[in-house]
Amino acid sequence: MTTTARTTEPAAGAAPPPSMRLRELVFGAACAAALRSAVRLGVADALGDTPMAVEDLAAAVKTEPKPLRRLLRALTCYGVFTEHADGAFGHTDMSRLLREDDPHSLRAIALWCTEPWTWDAWPRLDEAVRTGRNVVEDLYGKEFFTYLNEDAPESADVFNRAMTTSSRQSAHDVAEFLDLSSCSSVADIGGGQGFVVASLLEKYPSMHGTLLDLPRVVENADPRLRPGGALAERVRIVPGDCRVAVPVRADVYVIKNILEWDEDSTARTLHNVIEAGGPTARVVVIENLVDDTPSMRFSTAMDLLLLLNVGGAKHTTRSMVSLLTSAGLAVGDVRPVNPYLHAFDCTVAP
Repeated sequence: MTTTARTTEPAAGAAPPPSMRLRELVFGAACAAALRSAVRLGVADALGDTPMAVEDLAAAVKTEPKPLRRLLRALTCYGVFTEHADGAFGHTDMSRLLREDDPHSLRAIALWCTEPWTWDAWPRLDEAVRTGRNVVEDLYGKEFFTYLNEDAPESADVFNRAMTTSSRQSAHDVAEFLDLSSCSSVADIGGGQGFVVASLLEKYPSMHGTLLDLPRVVENADPRLRPGGALAERVRIVPGDCRVAVPVRADVYVIKNILEWDEDSTARTLHNVIEAGGPTARVVVIENLVDDTPSMRFSTAMDLLLLLNVGGAKHTTRSMVSLLTSAGLAVGDVRPVNPYLHAFDCTVAP
């Protein structure tokens, strides 16, 4: 029997009045919590291509049917899952992104943005806005990444998986964008598991590369880079903190999505890169921006989260140019890598 899929989203052109929209916005935490719950329960993974009765879905994910129906009904309001006329629930393009096996999965991102520490930090946003300081150190008595690695290792793992997902999905775009034909070596600074440097080494068969990131991160480097991997003979994996030192010499340094910390950490990182590369170094900085992106709601929300956890910020084009210039770099081309990332191609200023 054919059933008709439906959601409870407003019909096109039937936007709720401002009073109701504001009520919806102040309940934004409910939506975030519902998404986190659906991910942790594995609802999207259990739901196949055929819509399922809520009783069957509840049995698959080991929950009670009635509260699960309430959770799914709430998420259908946002276009996550769809409810059919017979009460069965099915996938939407959005809910499939919560699956572990989807090639474009945002499962780890959904968890990272709703980790337990975020629920402690968001209520203190007014304090962070008032002072310009992060609130995590007051909450936990430690710098954010120290807290994660020492006191919240599960959350640290979620962070690493989220960054891995983001890097893997954008690495091909970065490699396609960058012209490194005149370079013999590249260093990926704070490069996570090394998807960017791996993609660049595959593009340029004679190039050698280096991956620098924290020991806990590079332990799980891309298998292509590890001993026995297809690129292992052309890469060096260096465990370290780029805020402390960059013991790497290369023709070009790629710094992607890490210049978002507090001003001091960011300045030290750039200083370390310039010191390592010397006067002939090329530095390519790749970042999300908050003034030239189709995802302003997401980017500005991440900007506020950075204020809360590390006292950092997403950048505008102008603020990024100012940051790089102050560090001693001369900014050349500024171009989009894809709809969400921009590259700042720099040389060391004379």
